[in-house]
Amino acid sequence: MRLAIILGTRPEIIKMSPIIRICEEKNIDYFILHTGQHYSYEMDKKFFEDLEISQPAYNLNVGGQPYRKQIGNMTREIMAVLEKEKPDVVLVQGDTISVLAGALAANKLKIKIGHHEAGLRSHDLTMLEETNRIITDHISDYLFAPTDDALNNLYDEGITSDKVFLTGNTIVDAVSQNLALAEKKVDILEKLNLKKKNYILVTVHRSENVDNAIRLKGIIEGLNLVSREFQLPIIFPVHPHTTNSLNQFGLNANYIQLIQPLGYLEFMQLEAKAKLIITDSGGLQEEACILKIPCVTVRDNTERPETIKAKINILAGADPKRILAAANEMIKNSRQWVNPFGSGDAAQKILSLIEEQLKKL
Repeated sequence: MRLAIILGTRPEIIKMSPIIRICEEKNIDYFILHTGQHYSYEMDKKFFEDLEISQPAYNLNVGGQPYRKQIGNMTREIMAVLEKEKPDVVLVQGDTISVLAGALAANKLKIKIGHHEAGLRSHDLTMLEETNRIITDHISDYLFAPTDDALNNLYDEGITSDKVFLTGNTIVDAVSQNLALAEKKVDILEKLNLKKKNYILVTVHRSENVDNAIRLKGIIEGLNLVSREFQLPIIFPVHPHTTNSLNQFGLNANYIQLIQPLGYLEFMQLEAKAKLIITDSGGLQEEACILKIPCVTVRDNTERPETIKAKINILAGADPKRILAAANEMIKNSRQWVNPFGSGDAAQKILSLIEEQLKKL
């Protein structure tokens, strides 16, 4: 088996890291192709170093372009690499432009496609990610569904059962492995003068929130209300794009501690010791669930409905009063912690299934 692992954003690096580690441990023939969708040479190089995994064999540096151009350029450049390397399977993860471009390139060259995190649906076609994941699922050969809900979404769309496999999500593997690395390498609480379970962690980065003045204003006002209600530090590592929007819209974040973006290991440690997480990130909803940290999601929908059903996450939208009410509910109410994303062996299952399917060809 020769495996091409295609990724383009840091969340993809995180979720692919357990698969990469097993490939290295078992001497599986593989290579990493980084599209450069979200790329900073220093940050990404450090990311791979911090996680103690191999650097990409290829970096296409195809980023920072409009969607149409980015898809076209990525697909063309990925095809050139795949024609040269001739992998048996291309493995992609998630719902980014890199995922769709990797799948399209492999499909054009008649290379088998494996899609980890298949079947996630927000049921909101205004979200670019929803389009990416649906198209990728329908041209993939091996669909690795992380949960029963995701599995059922694929069946509902008419994808045949011989292509679909319930594996769990590698985020469980990654949280366990990478938190252990974080505890060895960093101490972000001391650096920020924080105490365990005595602060609230915030991330907001999605275009639907950051580029919308009304929604971003509502979120910031909601965070200010939460800060005053609980008298706890609110730590908000701010992406440069979010900073620009805060300045552009003239929003007052006086009750919020805005800090520079953190390295992954520092951020993971900050997650694990927070009292509450408020976010619009899909991956962070999963990690909060696994780490047993209550979560409030500042979106109107989520492709992680399992976290809502388990009552370990709540949708608050962008209304300030709803955000405060949701924070109250998640902090003050006790709950049973159920992890719907598997037992931490998803990476091994995915690689074993790929090998089994290739033997049938």
